[in-house]
Amino acid sequence: MSAAVEHLDEKLQDSSELLEEIMPSAITLAMMLRQRTMAAWMRTEFDGYGDPAALPPYRRDVPGHIVARSPQYGWIPAPVDDQQKLDFGHRDMMEGIKSLEKTCLSCKKGTGHRIVFDKEEMATLQSQINLSAELAITISRDSYCKMLRVLRSALYLWCQELMETGIGGDHNSYSQDERKKVAHLDDPERFWRKALESNDDLPVPDVREAGFFERVFGRAG
Repeated sequence: MSAAVEHLDEKLQDSSELLEEIMPSAITLAMMLRQRTMAAWMRTEFDGYGDPAALPPYRRDVPGHIVARSPQYGWIPAPVDDQQKLDFGHRDMMEGIKSLEKTCLSCKKGTGHRIVFDKEEMATLQSQINLSAELAITISRDSYCKMLRVLRSALYLWCQELMETGIGGDHNSYSQDERKKVAHLDDPERFWRKALESNDDLPVPDVREAGFFERVFGRAG
């Protein structure tokens, strides 16, 4: 399986390529280069996080809007004050890349994804606002896109630095010298922090919006 840096770099800049499809190649490349920290981070991002304490900052406290289900009008803004918004109006995002990307694809621009509160948290908030209606939080599509863009940007920056060291071309393996030359790049935090700083300045696409038939029937192929 070829995991050339250039191929990976091209895919990361191609809006038709989903991260779900790109990341196995990125993980393979990291393993071939013996970059175990990078590979472990990518795998966790791909599969999802099991421990909230392990979440990186771009997945923590993602802001949303608290909504309540009305029998007459459907989901409407809940009557919460600023403190309640601060306490309850955010979510930690534990899901893997496939789930996050699927949410993005299924949402139209300007909309979001609704997550119902768990029973305990809902009961606490219901008692505070004196409301028995079901409560949820809506996370905007933009917030999902922003998370995925950080990850895509971090992988792009990693590829750029690998190429700058001269690691390129098709490889089935890398020599000890080649691996040693890029050993200092086995540092995911370095790349996602850089991605957070320069997110909007990189030639990395946002998650595209799925067409009608794609949303109804799923992704072709």
